[in-house]
Amino acid sequence: LKIEKIEIESHYLLTLMSFQTRVLPDIELFFRIGDGTSGLLQTVFICSYMFLAPLFGYLGDRYNRKLIMCVGIFFWSVVTLASSFIGKDHFWALLLTRGLVGVGEASYSTIAPTIIADLFIKEKRTNMLSIFYFAIPVGSGLGYIVGSKVDDVAGDWHWALRVTPGLGLLAVILLLFVVQEPKRGAIEAHPEHTLHRTSWLADIKALCRNPSFVLSTFGFTTVAFVTGSLALWAPAFLFRAGVFTGEKQPCLKAPCDNSDSLIFGIITVVTGILGVASGVQASKKLRIKTPRADPLVCAAGLLLAAPFLYLSIVFAQASTAATYVFIFLGETFLSMNWAIVADILLYVVIPTRRSTAEAFQIVLSHLLGDAISPYLIGVVSDSIKKSDSYMWEFRSLQMSLLLCSFVAVGGGAFFLATAIFIEKDRHLAENYMPSGERSHR
Repeated sequence: LKIEKIEIESHYLLTLMSFQTRVLPDIELFFRIGDGTSGLLQTVFICSYMFLAPLFGYLGDRYNRKLIMCVGIFFWSVVTLASSFIGKDHFWALLLTRGLVGVGEASYSTIAPTIIADLFIKEKRTNMLSIFYFAIPVGSGLGYIVGSKVDDVAGDWHWALRVTPGLGLLAVILLLFVVQEPKRGAIEAHPEHTLHRTSWLADIKALCRNPSFVLSTFGFTTVAFVTGSLALWAPAFLFRAGVFTGEKQPCLKAPCDNSDSLIFGIITVVTGILGVASGVQASKKLRIKTPRADPLVCAAGLLLAAPFLYLSIVFAQASTAATYVFIFLGETFLSMNWAIVADILLYVVIPTRRSTAEAFQIVLSHLLGDAISPYLIGVVSDSIKKSDSYMWEFRSLQMSLLLCSFVAVGGGAFFLATAIFIEKDRHLAENYMPSGERSHR
């Protein structure tokens, strides 16, 4: 138990490296770029992360996972530090380094959940995954807070990029000296040594014939779409709302007012903890009544998040307090999905295909989710904008962000569809018989 606890704690620190600076107004002012171009920063990173995920999924199912993560995270730290020295005439270099950051992100986010899966089963696995996935919203929220405060203190947004590499090196040290590499499926009914490996193409075909995996992946794609949009644009939107209402002064000289990033970061941390915890607890209680509890809780989270996100966008010009309340409620319900979706993947897929499944889910969810959503929101905003006035800067972004609410409703529908197949697919995965090849899981 002590070793397992240390393992989980090290993964928690590992995912805290997802800190990202939230100083978009300063970046737009520094490089003199518009919404569509700044949206590329997130898109380039996600595309790199997405396309590298299958490679790390393949490697993670076959080679030492700890070593793979160490190399990836060290590279992530070096590239992040290098990006902080880019000059104002070289925006292309910032895009390049953002793309290279995807190497580290893909290396650990693809593989780390599979290590947790090899340490715990059933309810205990769900609990440990919830601890692991706390780090996503918490790390993201702390990124807003740290990024905005460092920018305020240093008077230069570049310094916000120089905080996280040290955390990356700490994660590498923890991985090297604390984490042990467990055998794949060691504590399950069919451990690694009883399951023969199939080709990567055979693994992909099997996953595509698994409706619970495919539908939950599409559902999670909508979560990625909404969170990716909010991650990049919410602080900028709140700032523009303040300028529109006269509560804030426009940003004409760096550093810009980053108070919205600070508040949004705090909200993200709190709602992430509440959302992940409440999702797991709701799933536990509902499992007593139905084996379809997990996808039903995910569906409820998205369907409840949609109206609150809509209201937060609509109320921005009327009441700042109401906007923050609605954002708080919307993000809480949205965060209910993180740990549960990961758990669904792990119990409907056999151990020797889990890293590949994680990679497949990462590719699809990011390809159709947060790889395109920040750029899409920016492009729609630019296309709606009729002039460069402060009113249209706010209105255009407001109208484009409304898309998130409708995408969330679609995600709820995907998870409701998952509930139809979940019981059968879980049974097939738990009773997989490799010798007879009668199961496609």
